[in-house]
Amino acid sequence: MIGKNVLTDFSSKVCDPVLDPTAYVHPLAAVIGNVILGKNVMVSPFASVRGDEGQPLFVGDNANVQDGVVIHALETEMNGQVIEKNLCEVEGKKYAVYVGSRVSLAHQVQIHGPAVVLDETFVGMKSLVFKAFVGKNCVIEPGCILMGVTIADGRYVPAGSVIKTQEHADKLPVVTEDYPFRTLNKGVVHVNTALAKGYLAASK
Repeated sequence: MIGKNVLTDFSSKVCDPVLDPTAYVHPLAAVIGNVILGKNVMVSPFASVRGDEGQPLFVGDNANVQDGVVIHALETEMNGQVIEKNLCEVEGKKYAVYVGSRVSLAHQVQIHGPAVVLDETFVGMKSLVFKAFVGKNCVIEPGCILMGVTIADGRYVPAGSVIKTQEHADKLPVVTEDYPFRTLNKGVVHVNTALAKGYLAASK
């Protein structure tokens, strides 16, 4: 389903999602309201990208939003007034959620704004990113919770970690040449961009 949001006291405009023609949204997924999807984005079955509260939600080129992923955000407006604390700035523009290029959001991930996940990062199955900023080339292993922290570029978060203090975040290990999941995201992006192209072609 691809559709508009509704007017509320926290959403003063009705928006259609803006999808690049090369993006693919599965019929069993939902993309609603103030959402921007870039080139070759794959949105898999039962994913929900809902820009009807916090907005806009942005998903960059060649990113993938896998089965059961939820992208949503706290309200960024109330009675016509902007709620700045619930917005994140990336390259001079403000977003409720920003997901960069070639990012993989694996099965059942939740990205709840205000939140940013920058380019080339892998977010593992059933992880939560909330009020957090994740840098480039990171690996969030499955089952992690990131709240209220900034993760520097090129770090990994061990499976099942709960990261709620900046001190903890700053001590996360660096992705090194011998880290076993260092190249995981490259393969995941390849698979999902190919699926987006294939399913889009088959749907015409």
